[in-house]
Amino acid sequence: MAKILIIDDEPSIVNLVSAYLKPEGYEVFIASDGISGLKAAKTYKPDLIVLDLMLPGMDGIELLTRLRRESDVYVILLTARTEETDKIVGLSVGADDYVTKPFSPRELVARIKAALRRLQAGNGAGDASVMAFKRLTIDSAARIVTVDGQIIELTAIEFDLLKTLAEKRGRVLTREQLLEKVWGGSYFGEIRVVDVHLGHVRQKLGGDFFTTVRGVGYRFEEELA
Repeated sequence: MAKILIIDDEPSIVNLVSAYLKPEGYEVFIASDGISGLKAAKTYKPDLIVLDLMLPGMDGIELLTRLRRESDVYVILLTARTEETDKIVGLSVGADDYVTKPFSPRELVARIKAALRRLQAGNGAGDASVMAFKRLTIDSAARIVTVDGQIIELTAIEFDLLKTLAEKRGRVLTREQLLEKVWGGSYFGEIRVVDVHLGHVRQKLGGDFFTTVRGVGYRFEEELA
């Protein structure tokens, strides 16, 4: 049974989301402010967090920044802010996806299901392939990336994006193709989410293992070992 933590100070939102998640068999935990939300994330170790951006005590951005120091749990931002900069800031500090209020609870549940399916598939023992390049190694079974023998900490989305590019080495994958491969057909958000996450990957890897091609997509460039 997957565990989902909802961090939101609006009872109507919490009740609505819970009402849609519980019949699906998920174990739902609730926190109504940033401080208790961070504590709940550490205590319950959920598989996925639905996080409101505007919270009393500690806002969602600060909470997420602190959480990312020790956890790569999948996080969907739930926010009333519609400005693109707010969305990008949330993604920049470690969110994996976002939904803007007012939202369709069915859409949110669909995104949660898709995310959990990807995570479960990624943790499956059946995928034991290891892709070895000149400096970079990607272990799909263990979901570990190393550069020059050093382990690089990536979030689930970052890992899946890098793995997808590496599997298609030398080919250009558009943002739309990456969205379809990594997020699945249920994603309806901002396409620039791909740029933000791949920017994080490039920074963490410390090298140009993939390039941006004509502003439309990305190509993995690293040579095979």
